[in-house]
Amino acid sequence: MSIDKFLKQRAVNLVSSGHYTLSNWYDPKGRLRKFPCRSTRISPFRMIVEAPVVGKVGENLTSFFRDFGRLEGRISDAADHAFLLEIHADEVMRERMAKKLVWLEQKQRDSKLSERRGAQRIVPEDPCSAVTLADGTSHDCLVVDMSVTGVAVETRILPKIGTPLAVGACIGRVVRHLSGGFAVRFIAPQSQRDLDQLIVRRNFWPSAITAVSTS
Repeated sequence: MSIDKFLKQRAVNLVSSGHYTLSNWYDPKGRLRKFPCRSTRISPFRMIVEAPVVGKVGENLTSFFRDFGRLEGRISDAADHAFLLEIHADEVMRERMAKKLVWLEQKQRDSKLSERRGAQRIVPEDPCSAVTLADGTSHDCLVVDMSVTGVAVETRILPKIGTPLAVGACIGRVVRHLSGGFAVRFIAPQSQRDLDQLIVRRNFWPSAITAVSTS
């Protein structure tokens, strides 16, 4: 699809900062180079991205945006310092993006919406973490989104509502079941600055979680 055609489709004009890597661009140390970028218009299927370096039409790339997390796709059109990214995603991911876009569009129209919703939710660049139960067992999980007050994860287990546990180093209780996972509310607000480090996979002492279950 062309950029001009996409501009005529239903989408959200949204500026979201991020970065991306092209499959064949390496730094002197042999690592994929990261280029800063920002979205200007996005739908669950494609997005216009402004960037200092633009790949060739047909190239695949991997990007990360704070509002949406990791997105992979292919460049279908290019212009001066901008390109159209065809997003590779399954139906579940597109539905999640659509809901997020609806909220972000409403937020742009109503500055008080974010206050009514509560703590801002963000998507971590590295979504891999672990859920630790009170008996010490650990289960891999993927972080859907997180805030200073709670986290939503996808994992193979489904603890009962009210179950005390830890996601990374943050202790909380299961408050809601989701498709393929569950949501946790922390027992105390976390530091916004340290949130990424607190949520990453790490060993955690089950005695601390047990203390929560008896309180």
